Amino acid sequence: MSTNMATKDYPYLLTREQASDFLGIDPKSFDKYIRPRDELERFMIGKHERYTMKSLVHFIEKHSV
Repeated sequence: MSTNMATKDYPYLLTREQASDFLGIDPKSFDKYIRPRDELERFMIGKHERYTMKSLVHFIEKHSV
């Protein structure tokens, strides 16, 4: 999957809710299974984490079974 295949318009830096929506999972599942992983690249704005679609796709492809 490439990031240009996304059907919705997302900002470049995604919030937790937007990232979970992009991946098609519940925000609570994102918090439990994906967000704690150090391999997931994130950008900090103050105390708030932001994610890129590219980093999310890379993370999922790397950890898919």
